[in-house]
This record gives sequence, C-alpha cells and structure tokens, in this order.
Amino acid sequence: MHAKKFLPIIGIALFIYIIIQIDVGTIWNEVAEIDFFYLLLAIVLTFGMFLMQTFKWYIVARKQNIQLSFWRAVVINTMSHFYGSVTPSKAGGIVRAEYLKEYTPDKNIGHGLFNFTLDKIMDLLAVLFMVIAFSFVFRNVLELPVYLFAGIFLVGVIATVFFMNKEWSRLFLGFFYRRFIGSKYKEKAKTTFEAFYDNVPPKRYLFLFFILSVINWICIYLVMYVIGLSLGIEAPFVYYLAILPLGTIVGMIPISISGIGTRDAVLISLFGLFGYPAAKVFSMSLINLVLVGLIPSVIGIILILNKK
Repeated sequence: MHAKKFLPIIGIALFIYIIIQIDVGTIWNEVAEIDFFYLLLAIVLTFGMFLMQTFKWYIVARKQNIQLSFWRAVVINTMSHFYGSVTPSKAGGIVRAEYLKEYTPDKNIGHGLFNFTLDKIMDLLAVLFMVIAFSFVFRNVLELPVYLFAGIFLVGVIATVFFMNKEWSRLFLGFFYRRFIGSKYKEKAKTTFEAFYDNVPPKRYLFLFFILSVINWICIYLVMYVIGLSLGIEAPFVYYLAILPLGTIVGMIPISISGIGTRDAVLISLFGLFGYPAAKVFSMSLINLVLVGLIPSVIGIILILNKK
C-alpha cells in the first residue's frame, strides 16, 4: 500500500479533532442562532459565485474555439464540481476536460486539458497575489513570509509564459516522452499534445484571465463574509481577503478532501489572532462547506446520473 493513498485521511482526522475540541453542542448553538437574512443573501451570492466560476474558464474555452453555450458550461461545471469536491486538491475537476471534448472539432481531450490546466494556474496565481496584496492586515500580529510568496508568484508567472509556448513545452516534455511513454501510447500522446496547443489563446489575454480569477476568488470570499455576518463575525471584509487565501493555499495541499480539516484549522488560528472564537469560525466554515461544496455536489450527482 502506498502511503499517499492515506494522506487525505489527515484532513478528515483533523476535522473530527476540531469538532471534539470545540464541542458539538457549542457548534450547534452557534448555527441555531444564525441570522436567516444573511444566510439567504449568502445562498443568492453562492449562485452568482458559481456563474462567475464558470464564466472565467468559459471565456478561455471560447478563445480556444471550443463551441458550447454558457448554460452548457454551467452544467459541465456543476458535474465536474462533484468530482472535484471528493478528491484531494479538487483534482477530480479535471473530468471537465472529458466533457469539453464533445465540443471540439477533433473530439480530442487535449483542448479540455489545456483549459483546465490554465484555469488552475490562474487560480493559484490569483490566490498568491491576494496573499501578497493583503498581507498588511497581519503586520501587527503575524510575520508572513511575503517575499517567499512573491517569489513563488514570480516563478509562477514565468512558468505560465513558458507553458503557453508550444515549442518550449515540446523541448521540456520531449525527455519524458522518449523515456516514459511506451511505444503503444506514443501516437496518442503526440495527438493529445497537438490538440492541447491547438487554438491556444494569445498571451495578451493572460492578464484578462488572471483578473477574472481574482474576481472569482473575491466572489467566493464574499460568500464566506456574509456567512460570517450571519453568525455575528463582524470582521472587516479586508480581513477575509487576507485570511481566506492563506486557508485556500493550505487547502490545496493533498492531505484532505476539498481542504476539509486543514483549511478549518488555518481559519480558526488566523481569525483567532483578531479575537474571533473558534466555534463561530468553524461554524462559518461548516456552513460554507454545505452551501458552496455539498449542495452543488448533490446537484452535480443528479446531472451526472441523468446524463447516463
């Protein structure tokens, strides 16, 4: 058995430990006193957030000449959301590439793989940018390795430009192609590579894709902010913009499912620096998990079953 198969259990175990430490009764009391006006507003914003989440990769798809309607993109995003929500680092969301294959001229998965890869790169760069931009919030309570984050961001930008260049990528991947791809799969790998770089959007659009990803994260964090208000966490929105990206980065580490447990621990610790109780912060994270994670996943399952 490979140890990596058990890594996601770490997050689940941490999640259970947090519940035990805070006490189920305390969490229940926090949830029972929720302000339903703000909860309803959070539900409406979740719908808007989901549309924005779809729109940011839909624009990339259109620039790739992937011919699908926005409504179909929303359906695909909902189905792939389910797969992403049950896998470490949301890696299962890559199933979107398989769905997009139907809307490409050659029916090759390479187009969708490029779409998914660029989307995830932009997501990571956007989160790193927000960590750097809002690090001033912690200037009096926590020493953040801002230069490290800035360095990673810069490397990410350079790597993205490299990744967008077909010939540079061919030289880099050529070694793996010759060494690790069996002769049986060489032709398929070559065809997928060609499709991957077919109709790549011009580099001038990278800034647009990046801005859309930043806006998307702000929408996601706005939902959490409103949920926080429903529980009486009246921290300024700028605190959320500083804290939640750090939780997002930790949640990307593949030792949990959808960041469960690991992200919660980070949020409790960071909000705690500003005097907000662990029970309220955990309740906020739990409600967010239901609204943003569980409900869309259930809808995704229904769509998947109907598709079959």
